[in-house]
Amino acid sequence: MAGESRFRQVLLTIVCVLLLLMLLTGCGGQEKKEPIDEINKDDKTANGATTLDEVQTWAYQIQSISEPGAVEALAESSYDLLVVEPTRTDWSSDDRYFDTTGMVETLKDSTAGDGKHRKLVLAYLDIGEAEDWRWYWDWSQEWEEDKPRPEDWPEFILTHDPDGWEGNYPVAYWEQDWKDIMIYGVGEDGNGERDYESAMDEILRDGFDGVYMDWVEGYENIEVALEAMRQELDPADEMVSFIKEIREYARERDPDFLVVQQNASSLGSERPESLRYIDAIAQEAIWFDGDAFDEWDEPDAADIPVEPELTREYLANLDVYLEAGLPVLDCEYAVSEADDAYHQSWDMGFIPYCTRRSLSRLTTTPPWDFR
Repeated sequence: MAGESRFRQVLLTIVCVLLLLMLLTGCGGQEKKEPIDEINKDDKTANGATTLDEVQTWAYQIQSISEPGAVEALAESSYDLLVVEPTRTDWSSDDRYFDTTGMVETLKDSTAGDGKHRKLVLAYLDIGEAEDWRWYWDWSQEWEEDKPRPEDWPEFILTHDPDGWEGNYPVAYWEQDWKDIMIYGVGEDGNGERDYESAMDEILRDGFDGVYMDWVEGYENIEVALEAMRQELDPADEMVSFIKEIREYARERDPDFLVVQQNASSLGSERPESLRYIDAIAQEAIWFDGDAFDEWDEPDAADIPVEPELTREYLANLDVYLEAGLPVLDCEYAVSEADDAYHQSWDMGFIPYCTRRSLSRLTTTPPWDFR
C-alpha cells in the first residue's frame, strides 16, 4: 500500500508539471496570449498620440482653416501638437457647414515629429468673451462704444474687448446662462443645423484631444472684476471654478481630455489650486508681439519688442507652472526676430512657436529651422 501511495504521488507530480508546461508554452488547445496590459501598452506606443510630456513642437492656426489646402498643410507638417479653430461654430458664413470632424480625423491620422506617434489636436475656445459670429449669437449686432448695451443682449455680456477685437465682448463667466453655452448645453438646434448643445459638446463630438482656452485673463478685466465684486464674488475664484467645471465635464466623457490655458499666467501664483485643473499653459508674446490681427503680411504683424518689465513678470509667473511640472507653450509673434525668440524660449524650458499675429496659416519660421 505504501509503494502504491508513493507511485500515485509521483504520477500526480508529473501531471502537474505537464499542465504547467502546457500553460507556459501555449499548448492544450489554446493560443498563447500576452497580458492585456502589455498589448494595450504596445498599441498605444505604436499608434497612439504623442503625450504632452513628449511634445517638442506645436503650431497655432485659428483663421482661414476652411481655405483650400489649409488642413492638408497642417496634416503634412511635423508638429507634435496643433491648436486649431473648430470653424463650424462660426455662423457668419458658410463655415458653419465645415467638416470639423473630418478635419480632426485627418489631423489625428497624421504623424508627429518623431514619425511614430500621431499629433495631438486641440480646439481653440474663447471662454471669457462672447463672439458675435458664433452659433449661440441670437442678438442684434451693433453696440457702439459710448452707448448703453443693446436691450436685447443678455446681461452676462459686460463690455467691449479692451484690445479692439471687433465682435468680442467680455462676459460674466460665472453666470449660468454663459456656462450653459460653454459647457452644459442649451439644447440642439431644431432645424438640424447644429448637432451639439454647447461649445464643449461640439469639441468632444468632433473628436478633439483637448481644449485650448483663450481669455482666461477675463478675471483681470476691470469691468468684469467690478461686476463680480458688485455681486460679492471673487473674479479669480470664479475663473478657477469655471475651468474646473470645464475639465470635469470633459473628463467625464473622455478621461484623456486635455485642458490648456492661454495667458493669465498670474493665476497660477494667485490661485495655486488652478494648477490642478489644467494640463499645460500657453503664453503669447513673452518677448515679441504684433499689432496687425487681420492681414498676414502687414509689417507690424510681428517683431515688436515687449517691455522688459512685462517679460520679467511673465517669466516669474511661468516658473510656477514649470515647478508644478506643467508644460509651457510659448507663442512669439516674431519673424525677423525668430532666432532670438526661439533660443530665449528654449533656454527657459518652454516650447516655442514663432509666427505672425493673424494666425491664418502655418509659420514661415518653423522651429526646426533654428535648432
